[in-house]
Amino acid sequence: MAPRHQLLVLCIVSLWAFNSVAIKWGLVDLPPLFLTLMRFVVVSVLLVPFCRVRRAELRYLVPLAFTFGFMHFSLLFVGTRYTDAGTSAILVQLGTPFSMILAMLVLKEKLSLQQIVGILLSLTGVMVISGSPTIPHWWVLCLLLTSAAGWAISNMIVKKSPPIKPLTMSAWVSCLAIPIVGAASLLLEQDQWSALQHASWRGWFAILYSAIGSSILAYSLWYGLIRKYTVNMLMPWSLLTPVLAVLFGILVLGDSLNQFKLIGAALVVTGTCVAVVNRSHLRALWRFQRARRS
Repeated sequence: MAPRHQLLVLCIVSLWAFNSVAIKWGLVDLPPLFLTLMRFVVVSVLLVPFCRVRRAELRYLVPLAFTFGFMHFSLLFVGTRYTDAGTSAILVQLGTPFSMILAMLVLKEKLSLQQIVGILLSLTGVMVISGSPTIPHWWVLCLLLTSAAGWAISNMIVKKSPPIKPLTMSAWVSCLAIPIVGAASLLLEQDQWSALQHASWRGWFAILYSAIGSSILAYSLWYGLIRKYTVNMLMPWSLLTPVLAVLFGILVLGDSLNQFKLIGAALVVTGTCVAVVNRSHLRALWRFQRARRS
């Protein structure tokens, strides 16, 4: 990978990681479901007018609005309200091994021994993190694991769907999720508009950063790199997201770093890396780099 692209992918991963800090800032001023709703509104306003969708694609976009829009994003925001930025980022990373398990059960894809070992390591990390004081209640852990499961289910839907441009998918999933998340916020939260009117710069920063920086900008750059490089080459970089989220949480928010979080994070990230990294690809890449130096 060219040095400028290495720098670019590091910037993308940093944008995703800092989103955890932005969410924590926003949750100081705004209820979590309403914060999620405003994120979807901003994405929809900016993208929907420029993204056309076919009727055949709607049968996949509507369920994605629930699994990705509500299950993943809404529950991520709610769960993050009750824990720190790094812990939520680590647990949501389990969407990758969850996807592999679902692919085995639903799509009948076989798992190699390496992948099984990686998944078991990741799940062991969850058990370690569950003992951390940053998880105050068992249901907070369940919320974040359900958020990760929502991302995994969304991957299954996307795999079955016809090719849809990433920004088009982001635009219409956000638009179709608005009534779902809006209804949930109306039923479960209070004084949303008053909170928005009295929100500080942190609340507005969270809305705009989550919608524009973390979603539109980061994913546009990411999919641009996917057109140049293989997924196996880029995927290990994405594993830096929870690591950087923990670091940003400590530096910006003053989060603690206890042994449960440290060991659990190491197990989750290592397990995910073992599960997704293709050994034959790494051997080929090593041979290529060695030949280039010789």
